Amino acid sequence: MKKILLAAISVAFLSASHAQKTYIWCGTLIDGISNEPQKNMTIVVEKNKISAVENGFSKAGAEDKIIDLKTKTVTPGWIDMHVHVELETKKGNLADRFTSNPADIAFESLKYVRVTLMAGFTTVRDLGGSSVNISLRNAINKGSVVGPRIYTAGKSIATTGGHADPTNGYRKDLMGDPGPKEGVINGTEDAYHAVRERYKEGSDLIKITATGGVLSQAKDGANAQFTEEEIKAIVSAAKDYGFKVAAHAHGAEGIKRAIRGGVNSIEHGTFMDDEGIQLMKQYGTYLVPTITAGKATADSAKIPGYYTDIVTPKALATGPQIQATFAKAYKAGVKIAFGTDAGVYQHGKNWMEFGYMIEAGMPAMEALKAATIQAAELLGEKDKLGSIQAGKLADIIAVDGDPLKDPIVFGKVVFVMKDGVVYKQ
Repeated sequence: MKKILLAAISVAFLSASHAQKTYIWCGTLIDGISNEPQKNMTIVVEKNKISAVENGFSKAGAEDKIIDLKTKTVTPGWIDMHVHVELETKKGNLADRFTSNPADIAFESLKYVRVTLMAGFTTVRDLGGSSVNISLRNAINKGSVVGPRIYTAGKSIATTGGHADPTNGYRKDLMGDPGPKEGVINGTEDAYHAVRERYKEGSDLIKITATGGVLSQAKDGANAQFTEEEIKAIVSAAKDYGFKVAAHAHGAEGIKRAIRGGVNSIEHGTFMDDEGIQLMKQYGTYLVPTITAGKATADSAKIPGYYTDIVTPKALATGPQIQATFAKAYKAGVKIAFGTDAGVYQHGKNWMEFGYMIEAGMPAMEALKAATIQAAELLGEKDKLGSIQAGKLADIIAVDGDPLKDPIVFGKVVFVMKDGVVYKQ
């Protein structure tokens, strides 16, 4: 009996010491680091991490699993640095603010995160919503919901009447006077309070609306809406809590105030001038361009009744400019991270941003890096995400074709692995 028991323990030990590995055979591998694709490679995955990247098609053990992607192009999972997982554009949706309960928003968001993951985006940064996306992030992390890894800003921080003041467009008896708890500040003391509220709620980063915006029910889409002192106070408070700060900004003055205030990224950057571009280079600030959203909102604004009368002219003026500003900033050497503003257009079409970036003059390999290693750097997660290297999380996708030759291939995702789990094959 003792011998049988020892034999059983020995077998269990050997099984544990040779846990099942997954061997992914890659016909073409773009690893997020190299400037050239690599042919005939193998990625070895153990549990949720990449344990090795090997030349050739490595032989697997009897207990191991093989995933054959010899005819595909394999890349790190893509990262969209600007999404809104709680909403999706539709004609005349203003009334939803008064009729949708948090549970309604949550159930709708399940569709949006699933389609985003299946489109190849294994990580997203949600830049403005409610406590729903904090709960959604937690549910995805627990494995209760299928979706990308979410880093969320929770409620965006605005000024009174500014873009992201949640009561813009309400009738006067409903407007009230929202404050830091609701994400609205006036002055540096409020700035600290608002950041601490986001920390209390469980946010991962801070998002401010440094200028007016296109889809808010307010007339100016580009005016500066924070003082530089207020932005510096937000950034100072954010650093205390380990937060990075993203700044929605369309107008030139607001962009410059945000950069000098110390934010980590400018979102959109539509009317950025030459001084703003130089400041971005000087401070090392990232631009997250969201070209897809610009084009989508401009197209939607041409449909009668799609937006309100106050929004339509802003969409027509702002949308067409974003791609041109991106092209100018990229050529000047500004750091770029991939972001699309999904939700302003249909979720799952995030991949179209690649084509617009390439169309504006960015080589396809650089566009891919903007959505992988560059995005991971801006997230502060470069040690875990953004490239296919030993020790990184196993976020791996594959497309059918060569995306470096044809941007349409970015829309042909045939394989998705996130955190070592296969969701699409």
